[in-house]
Amino acid sequence: MSNEQGSITLEGADLDFDDVVMGPTGRPLTEFPEPPVLSSHGPARVIAMVNQKGGVGKTTSTINLGAALAEAGRKVLLVDFDPQGALSAGLGTNPHELDLTVYNVLMDRKVDIRDVIRHTEIENIDLLPANIDLSAAEVQLVNEVAREQVLDRALKKVEDDYDVVLIDCQPSLGLLTVNALTAAHGVIIPLICEFFALRAVALLVETIEKVQDRLNPRLQVDGVLATMYDARTLHSREVISRLVEAFGDKVFETVIKRAIKFADATVAAEPITTFAGNHQGADAYRRLAKELVARGGAP
Repeated sequence: MSNEQGSITLEGADLDFDDVVMGPTGRPLTEFPEPPVLSSHGPARVIAMVNQKGGVGKTTSTINLGAALAEAGRKVLLVDFDPQGALSAGLGTNPHELDLTVYNVLMDRKVDIRDVIRHTEIENIDLLPANIDLSAAEVQLVNEVAREQVLDRALKKVEDDYDVVLIDCQPSLGLLTVNALTAAHGVIIPLICEFFALRAVALLVETIEKVQDRLNPRLQVDGVLATMYDARTLHSREVISRLVEAFGDKVFETVIKRAIKFADATVAAEPITTFAGNHQGADAYRRLAKELVARGGAP
């Protein structure tokens, strides 16, 4: 809101025009506060990272947002819900050598989820791993009673042990993804800055709305995260503009820029926050964690 002195009011603070820094989303950049120190842990807020298109940065964002939240003192459980096991591999676990995975938790009620969860080398981060076995669950769950709620039931047993649970979903809108959405309080949609990626979002939003309506009325979209952004290209800038047009304030102010360091960190099986802590990519995910907490998407 403008006034005669040539300043604007944003969230109750007067700012001179010269002081306003515009972000990639076309909105003034907010200085998000450091997340408050928690006096106790749990119950967890569950967030599903969902996009049926592959290669949009879901796994990278799950690992690095989780690491940034852990750095801020949150106890985090990362759930690998993709049969490719990329999240597990990205945290230094060989998916092919696992005897017990999330598949066993889903399909065998005698398997305790606590026996499957693994501690990682990153402080405050645990992993519920997956491998190719999980691909069979899509078919086998069809015959289960309350088949959409199987993951939700499993996670409820450990919800008091964590502050945040991040579920890395497979690139599809099948029964596994519906399970993740049914278990979740919120959804983050990572979206690569390319027009082809935009086209698939309508179907994803429709699926989220169906789950809200029929299975999980508490579910909400926490935000749309623009990934692999390249400020030098008109294409990236136009995609962000279209995203803001479609989703408004649901688009995170924080934008993840394209950087080779993310691939290097993946090869090292580390989050970028520990692999290259001073890199702009690490700062971006720390900012995203602050923004998520400020929006009420994490404690």
